[in-house]
Amino acid sequence: MNANIHSFESLAALDGEGIRFDVFFTGCPLRCVYCHNPDAWFRSKTDMSAEDVFRKAKRFKPYFKNGGGVTFSGGEPLLNAAFINELAPMLRAEGIGYCLDTSGSVPLTDAVKTAIDGAEMVILDIKFCDPDSYKKYTGGNFDYFMAVGRYCTQKNKRLWLRTVIVPGINDTEENADRCAELVKEFKFERYELLPFHTMAFFKYENLQLPNPLADTPPMDRARLDALSARLQARLAELRP
Repeated sequence: MNANIHSFESLAALDGEGIRFDVFFTGCPLRCVYCHNPDAWFRSKTDMSAEDVFRKAKRFKPYFKNGGGVTFSGGEPLLNAAFINELAPMLRAEGIGYCLDTSGSVPLTDAVKTAIDGAEMVILDIKFCDPDSYKKYTGGNFDYFMAVGRYCTQKNKRLWLRTVIVPGINDTEENADRCAELVKEFKFERYELLPFHTMAFFKYENLQLPNPLADTPPMDRARLDALSARLQARLAELRP
């Protein structure tokens, strides 16, 4: 089985624990207005087999000693759940674990469940915390990511949550409270708010794509810190 690969990042440190080897797939069912990787929406010229990806990942095994491993990202990695499930036993035989960095934007099929079951950790990107905003700003199905979050909780899977905060869209105390309420049924280790930035604007220009947020400034760090504190305080109130 082959998958279309956007790119790789070796010695990554932000997409899971330890040193990671990141595999970025192409393809995504969402069209988030703040997308930082619009180039991953489209097929690349790189089709690779599971064996090909395994051989590349195995080269970095010496760096995985302290909890590192492979992270599947994108695009949306769970569009390639069957590919991940073919690759997983090869990684496992070498003692290499993997993490899924996903928006949970696909139906919870048996293949998706198997990919989640095999992961050491899932990083779930919660795009927006209410169905109307989710649909408006991503075009996706709110119920899909909720099902993924619930499944991770049911399986006691290590779960990290993330939400990008965009000025003028979801940068309010009310939204922070709404996010805390939304995830109270999930079992997770951390919930992090990430700042919207403009570093990917050049990609829209290069691809000749309209940029819905072309006039939006980067997220103010002090404001983000205040919202993060609000979120954590509300989570502490809601969680037993």
